Amino acid sequence: MEKEKRSSTGLPFLSKQLIQEAIEETERNRCDYQFINNDENQEKVHRGKAFLREVKKQIWLAGPLILVGLLTFSLHIVSLMMVGRLGEVPLSAASVATSFAYVTGFSLLLGMASALETICGQSYGAEQYHMVGIHTQRAMVLLWSISIPISIIWFNTEMILVALGQNHEIAAEAAAYARFMIPSLFAYSLLQCLIRFFQTQNIVFPMLLTSGVTTLLHILICWLLVFKAGLGSKGAALANTISYWFNCLLLAVYVKFSFSCRTTWTDTFPKASFQGIPALLRLAIPSAIMVCLEMWSFEMIVLLSGLLPNPALETSVLSICLNTTSLVWVIPEGFSGAVSTRVSNELGAGDPETASLAVYVVLSMTVSESIVVGLILILIRNTWGYAYSSEIEVVQYLAAMMPLLALTNFVDGLTCVLSGTARGCGWQKLGAYINLGSFYLVGLPVAIILAFFMHIGGKGLWLGILSAITLQAISFFVITVKTNWTQEVKPLLSARKATERVFESKIHN
Repeated sequence: MEKEKRSSTGLPFLSKQLIQEAIEETERNRCDYQFINNDENQEKVHRGKAFLREVKKQIWLAGPLILVGLLTFSLHIVSLMMVGRLGEVPLSAASVATSFAYVTGFSLLLGMASALETICGQSYGAEQYHMVGIHTQRAMVLLWSISIPISIIWFNTEMILVALGQNHEIAAEAAAYARFMIPSLFAYSLLQCLIRFFQTQNIVFPMLLTSGVTTLLHILICWLLVFKAGLGSKGAALANTISYWFNCLLLAVYVKFSFSCRTTWTDTFPKASFQGIPALLRLAIPSAIMVCLEMWSFEMIVLLSGLLPNPALETSVLSICLNTTSLVWVIPEGFSGAVSTRVSNELGAGDPETASLAVYVVLSMTVSESIVVGLILILIRNTWGYAYSSEIEVVQYLAAMMPLLALTNFVDGLTCVLSGTARGCGWQKLGAYINLGSFYLVGLPVAIILAFFMHIGGKGLWLGILSAITLQAISFFVITVKTNWTQEVKPLLSARKATERVFESKIHN
């Protein structure tokens, strides 16, 4: 064996070749490390950019939707404020009629129209643009048909309210208010369908413009009909009807003449619009149940407060709580519409990663928004009651309830956007079961036990609702976290779920 060469120092002698190989090996290792490190950095930068892009998309969608919700909500508020100047009985009657209208009509139509968030959103994402218009027109036909029996119920409002134990004078006044609102049912049906038609295409600013114009006009029309025409509370109801129809007309004109709707509204009520309605019903009915079960439970809480000791105080405070919650709820509802659109569009396009990113983004934004709004509610707790009443007892009771409202707003915000995710995915049937269990098997029984058996009163009723919303949020969150988004958009050869709903109408035709 050849002896190892040594230098004059006694150490092994290294040839130039060995030194060069060592240098090259070191350089290769350094380059490999830099490549891996750069790859990881690029991946982080890519994820960060994707997150910011999604934030911008959802804010662009949610911002106008929030304002549209506020403007639409303000129509009935303006009407009640006008009627409030006529006296106690007209105001009570208008309030009862408005609540009755939401429970028996508006909530049902709103829920059924929300089915379009699934089928229109996924159709648009799958680039089946013509089906967006056909689905919308089918929903219009369906909701108009549903409005006919609802209008019969509204026509008999007095008989129903008297049977429920309502004061005869208030029932008669409320019945007149409801009858003048019957034509608004058919306008509301069209309006909710058109809103989903625009929303699922990410066309939101026309809705914001028409809602703003309608609200401004409503103030003038309501004042003229209530005070100048001498119609009283009936004038306010008629103003609601006129405003809904006016908003519908503006949106219909935009659909007719706008270039952005030419690919989605190719024809007006073709034969296909009257076909496939049974398939639509399979999604619309669970959607309606999902929405109605939640809305009805809040109304039941207010009704139950009338059975407590000192019912005038309890009902007044809980009504203010419900009104306040409804007002701040408009913000997460805008986020809910945005994530519903983003999820349905991306599922239709076969992009599960972006769909799951949309859910992560909306949850992050909702948590931030809910914390800010909750802090505001707590800060104004001692003064907010004066906006509704000058009674010190009402103001102090409401101040004690405001921390609960802040917590409710936080939890309900999460529930709201997770419900939007469910609508985007088409999980309405599952959502209906969750709402049934949360509100009617847990929430209302807990509310009754706390309020009537543990004598906590109105706080107990509200704690029952809070427990229901908490269970609802946990259920939706677990389902969303456990969701395999790839399975939601299976390969075309495996007939992926989103594509089945997109082409379902074609199968039935």
